[in-house]
Amino acid sequence: MPPLSGTQYAPGSARTAVANGRDDSANAGRASLRPVPGRTYAETADPALKEELVCRFLPLARSLALRYRGASEQLEDLIQVASLGLVKALDGFDLERGRSFIAYAAPTILGELRRHFRDRVWEVRLPRGLQERTMAVNEAAGELSDELGASPTVAQIAARLDLDDEEVSEALQADEARRTLSLDVPRNRQDRESLPMVETVGRTEPGYDAVEAQLAADEASLDERERRVLRLRFEENLNQYEIGRRLGVSQMQVSRIMRRALRKLLRAVQGNGSPRSKAA
Repeated sequence: MPPLSGTQYAPGSARTAVANGRDDSANAGRASLRPVPGRTYAETADPALKEELVCRFLPLARSLALRYRGASEQLEDLIQVASLGLVKALDGFDLERGRSFIAYAAPTILGELRRHFRDRVWEVRLPRGLQERTMAVNEAAGELSDELGASPTVAQIAARLDLDDEEVSEALQADEARRTLSLDVPRNRQDRESLPMVETVGRTEPGYDAVEAQLAADEASLDERERRVLRLRFEENLNQYEIGRRLGVSQMQVSRIMRRALRKLLRAVQGNGSPRSKAA
């Protein structure tokens, strides 16, 4: 069958009627599916007729796919999924039950879209109930955005779905948490030569240096004044004059204290006889 395309039918008014609970779309749905008087598409099973009907109702599938346009899937992929739901609706529709095709097709297409997200798109698995609520919240948020011309609040979404604010907030948080980012993608997606995330997420933890410095000081058995001089010099980046003013000693004394402390540290690191090892 050729690609699903075409705009021969725009079901906007009928779709609105279904949304408002009216049944005045039934005649349009029956007329569209009764090309041969008294016979349905299911009775004829005509591939050419099926293609024609798919093209006629494709705008309906597209409009329902647009409700999920803010999700992680590409719109073209969503339209294909919605089109599959449209084909299933055509295959399962029974004209003689008196129900309009649009009223039958819309939930069938939406069900196919939700199934697609539940089974194939969700990278982080959530409980099924939370998944369905998250999809309902996304759908309601899209509808309200179109109606209001702005992003809806949590309270507005909750009112639309008859949910508590906490339930909507939980669904929104779950929607954010389910999205993952590959560490192999460039940090700047517009610049393909930029480093991948994995090359930039690592950083030096200053706590490690502090622990190593403390262990070295313990091993070298530095006294309190020596420790303080080294801390002021290498942690607070003070010069010898500033350290002397802080401790109330001369710059010359600071220099001697620092040299003595560094010699102790060097001996401790090299293992050539720290005061502690000599005492042992």
